[in-house]
Amino acid sequence: MFGILRPCRHSLSEDLAREWMSHMCGLCLALRDEHGQTSRIATNYDGLVLSVLTAAQSEEHAGTRTAGRCPLRGMRGARVADGSGAHLAAAVSLMLASAKISDHIEDGDGPYARPGVRAVAGRVATRWRSGAQASGNRLGFEGGALVSVVDRQREAELSAREGTDVLTVTRPTEEATGEAFAHTAVLAGVPANAEPLRDAGRLFGRVAHLLDAVEDREEDLAKGAWNPLTATATPTGRARELCEDAVLGVELALRETGFGDDRLVRVLLVRELRRAVARTFAHAGHPGPGPGGGRHQPPHHGSPHPGHQDGGGHGGQHGSGGGHGGDHGPGRGRSKGGCCTACACDTPALREPPRNRGLLTGCATALFMCCTCQFCCRDPHPGPWTGEPRDSWCGVCECCNCCNCCEVCT
Repeated sequence: MFGILRPCRHSLSEDLAREWMSHMCGLCLALRDEHGQTSRIATNYDGLVLSVLTAAQSEEHAGTRTAGRCPLRGMRGARVADGSGAHLAAAVSLMLASAKISDHIEDGDGPYARPGVRAVAGRVATRWRSGAQASGNRLGFEGGALVSVVDRQREAELSAREGTDVLTVTRPTEEATGEAFAHTAVLAGVPANAEPLRDAGRLFGRVAHLLDAVEDREEDLAKGAWNPLTATATPTGRARELCEDAVLGVELALRETGFGDDRLVRVLLVRELRRAVARTFAHAGHPGPGPGGGRHQPPHHGSPHPGHQDGGGHGGQHGSGGGHGGDHGPGRGRSKGGCCTACACDTPALREPPRNRGLLTGCATALFMCCTCQFCCRDPHPGPWTGEPRDSWCGVCECCNCCNCCEVCT
């Protein structure tokens, strides 16, 4: 599973967490039903936004079905999202996965440099690409547009030079994402929503493309691989400005869209998108101005769920309070760690220089960190014995619900 939207279950209300899992499981099962078991690895956190958008616009299209037991649900059954939104999300996710595999093959990354692996991966990418096109056509979404955007994206990358506007490179992705967002209005039977959702999708695609480039920039430089920011000589600060402007644009576009229940939509496309920008640039050593992170702080009109505001506290954008994208310790381009503020998730603190612990103290620290889920959801967290910063095991804590430390502590 991959994507820039990574909501932490600890920061979602119980009903929104259940709804989020319903859409994720619905997307996974839609991939399985249409494209086989192997395609389930293409489950994409960003792609399932299409399922969420379709359901949020019309209760009639928010259908569910009963799913069997699954290890990711603790071997429990569940009611999961079903319908045209889930299948549109599956088609787009499959195309994204196909494009990513093709990029790895062209760049010769890791195992893809081996002829045998390249051949097998190429066949998988081709099959998924055809499957995504066929699925899109069945939903009335021009499947050829999904395919052509991959080709246009490659052309845009090949023509990019130093001084080229980086938005020229992101434009194919923006247009494709905009059309996918707009088609959710068609599926939901609310055509008046198509235009604002097209704008929201276009800007979301811009953020996703730029954040992916920022995350990969150092690795691409080390490998000599192509990166849009490096190829166009775009400074990281400029990329952040573009992302923050786009996040504001998404929020404004959503205000013009008519929804039935938009709570999860706003959590994902406002709060989590803002958090993704803060987290990515903080890890890239560019935390941004001030404790709030971004330049734009538009007024908030209500909260995604009672007790939490979009811009702060437990579920808001993490700034100096110790979230995923907060301030950096001295000499380190890393956040303080922890999934929320005012919580045991920030204990023990990251120190500079790292603080070594003895065998017994380290064991006690490891036990405490395990019981408070820090190995899973605190990014980065200090090593129990060495004190050195370590990445979380799964990047975020949406893969488990083994504790409710954040709700208890706050």
